[in-house]
Amino acid sequence: MSRFLTFLLFFSMPLAALADKTYGRVTIAEVTSIYDGDTFRANIPDYPPIIGQHMGIRINGIDTPEMRGKCEQEKDMARKAKKYTVTKLRSAKTIELRNMQRGKYFRIVADVYADGQSVGEGLVREGLAVVYDGGKKVKDWCD
Repeated sequence: MSRFLTFLLFFSMPLAALADKTYGRVTIAEVTSIYDGDTFRANIPDYPPIIGQHMGIRINGIDTPEMRGKCEQEKDMARKAKKYTVTKLRSAKTIELRNMQRGKYFRIVADVYADGQSVGEGLVREGLAVVYDGGKKVKDWCD
């Protein structure tokens, strides 16, 4: 099946039907913007522009502090997490999205690898993210 038809089916299915499905892997062509430690936008080659240009990507399995956090400590940690992600993504020769899933807000949720290294695992290892399953957030970055 062509990539175009695959993605037409992917984005036309109800979200509940997609919750536990993964959709392989892709190499992205370019990171277009980075919002925070776990969210960025990228261009995906060979995909139709509606889903391949400036597509929102959320790093799977982690949660980083919010840029608009509740306290200065959280905002400071959010800046550090973003800096880590910027450094990893901007310096990488190859960025790969693995185990892609459909997420909220018309985003792709995926394991993100920069030159073969997991960006999410690196953020957790550096204390800039916590493991997150998509449910209720349990980390209070202001404590």
